Amino acid sequence: MRKSHPVRRVVLATAATVSGVVLLLSLKPASDPAAASAAGAAPQQTAAGQEAPQGGAAQAGSGTVTGDAAQTQYGAVQVRLTVSGGKITKAEAVQAPKGGLSDQKTQLAVPKLNQEAVAAGSADIDAVSGATYTSEGYKKSLQSALDKMKKSAPPASGSSSSGSAQARTVTGKAVQTQYGPVQVRITVSGGKITKAEAVQAPKGGLSDQKTQLAVPKLNQEAVAAGTADIDAVSGATYTSTGYRQSLQSALDQAGG
Repeated sequence: MRKSHPVRRVVLATAATVSGVVLLLSLKPASDPAAASAAGAAPQQTAAGQEAPQGGAAQAGSGTVTGDAAQTQYGAVQVRLTVSGGKITKAEAVQAPKGGLSDQKTQLAVPKLNQEAVAAGSADIDAVSGATYTSEGYKKSLQSALDKMKKSAPPASGSSSSGSAQARTVTGKAVQTQYGPVQVRITVSGGKITKAEAVQAPKGGLSDQKTQLAVPKLNQEAVAAGTADIDAVSGATYTSTGYRQSLQSALDQAGG
């Protein structure tokens, strides 16, 4: 019994060592951080990379508006518009009457209606002869698309109102001449004269002829020069002088 005792210890120790090695080998692959990261990290990056372009510029304003379908005696008509800068650049019928003679009428009418819609920029277009029902349905759907376009358009009233606020009309003082008063009214926008007109000018007899000859030229020169430093019209010296004085008065009031 005493001789066999050391052998048992050796056998038990060896068995324990072998089982420990087996456990280590079985645990190592599962706990390898490199394998885990290779399996998980790459798909997450790919998914993130795909979401960015899909959610970005692809859905930025399409510029396409589809009107309501208009029912006609021969079928529905529905118009789709492509808009750019507030203007119709393309029109197409996504629905139109089909079957029998309707096919021929649709092929004849729709291309013409599309062209007219783009050219007119409104639903005020002529019906195509021989396709009255299709034309009426087209116009109704077109008007529906235009209404939707106006509702969805960004408010442009701010820029236009600011532009009109800058433009103003100023009337100069009436200047008495030998043949009658001359008074000039100007429209100023952005610090420039955009329009000039004589609200008073000599009348009667030869004065009528001289006024008709001189005033249009003086108006053009005032807009072109942007000042009262304009040439007198030959044969209408008094009218020209009075015009320039009233023009200068208007410019002074306009701050120019």
